[in-house]
Amino acid sequence: MLESQPRSQTILVVGGGISGITTAIEAAETGYDVVILEKTPTLGGRVAQLNRYFPKLCHPTCGLEINFQRIRKNPQVTIFTMSTVAAIQGERGDYTVTVRQTPRYVKPNCTACGDCTRAVEMKVKNPFNYDLADMTAAYLPHEMAFPMRYVIAPQLIGTDEAEKVKAACQYNAIDLEEKESTFDLHVGAIVWATGWQPYDAARISPYRYAYLKDVITNVEMERLAAHNGPTHGHILRPSNGQIPRNVALIQCAGSRDHNHLPYCSRICCLASMKHAAYLREQYADVRVDIYYIDIRAHDKLEAFYRKIVNDPRVRMIKSKPAEIRIGAEDEPVVCGENTLTREIYSESYDLVVLATGMQPSYSIHGSLINVKMDDYGFIVPDDDNKGIFSAGVAAGPLDVSMSVQSATAAALKAIQAVY
Repeated sequence: MLESQPRSQTILVVGGGISGITTAIEAAETGYDVVILEKTPTLGGRVAQLNRYFPKLCHPTCGLEINFQRIRKNPQVTIFTMSTVAAIQGERGDYTVTVRQTPRYVKPNCTACGDCTRAVEMKVKNPFNYDLADMTAAYLPHEMAFPMRYVIAPQLIGTDEAEKVKAACQYNAIDLEEKESTFDLHVGAIVWATGWQPYDAARISPYRYAYLKDVITNVEMERLAAHNGPTHGHILRPSNGQIPRNVALIQCAGSRDHNHLPYCSRICCLASMKHAAYLREQYADVRVDIYYIDIRAHDKLEAFYRKIVNDPRVRMIKSKPAEIRIGAEDEPVVCGENTLTREIYSESYDLVVLATGMQPSYSIHGSLINVKMDDYGFIVPDDDNKGIFSAGVAAGPLDVSMSVQSATAAALKAIQAVY
């Protein structure tokens, strides 16, 4: 073998969201072996948690199920869920990657029959719904889960209920003795598609997210609007379960702010427009106020923006609110100054939705792996690591369609690195 030839042509994709899935499929369908590592129990990432996404306001099933079918039909894609990278050694064409895998306690022969969940009473927080509701400690992550396999929460292990769950499984698919394990992969190129997570709204102390139940974030709003969410698609006030009659959508909550996120996350404006559409579809008499610095509606989405701002029940207020106070009945009261009229306002609302920005997951959770990042924690090209690339929001704030484009480009770069 020539020195310049790669020792391995396998491509490793770290992250199983829409960009990771796309990278893997595009590379595999050109004939390369691909391994996907995903830290959660299922593929789909943040897109699976959306109610709808742009540009056509499709349900996530539309795009994800097609991609899952492509994976099922392609034997060159290997998936390890509940897995993260612990270490990397080597160089382009010859990497040894140590993978750490946490226990699922459910074996691959699980048929997703649901007998285990019916045998348990213990409840745990549901991360798929951003902890807005509880779930049983033996659970299917969500209705589109891929792989379609149950998970046993670690809190259940060692309890009497754990034995009941094991006994309930007629397929002997429960392994309560499973331990954390590590193994090595030999790959030629690595694509980081580690995605993003919402900025912690509790850190924006003037908005009192941690104290007011009716102050929620944009990602929580997506789950409230989703048919498989905690309220089965009905947008209701978390404090009392009632219908909100007046709602505030606050743009740039913590974004474009040197105290929090100094950059624009690109998608937040249109996400709020989408949330206004959700509300108007459900409640004909709801009043929606959108507080904004300025609006970013790129490309064809300008038409959607125009539709929302021309709605007589939607009011656009050019302002970045100074604070949210606690009202007499614990309702949120948005306070600030209208930038155009110089009017000082103090408006009471049933529900306030904070449009928080995107933070790169890689830099938040930290890693033993040294990759080059920009000032904001997004992974950037590194001339010293020519076999390591990034895709989707790991590389910068992007919407779904842009993430897919970025992932396709990353697949091509990875192929070139191992060709």
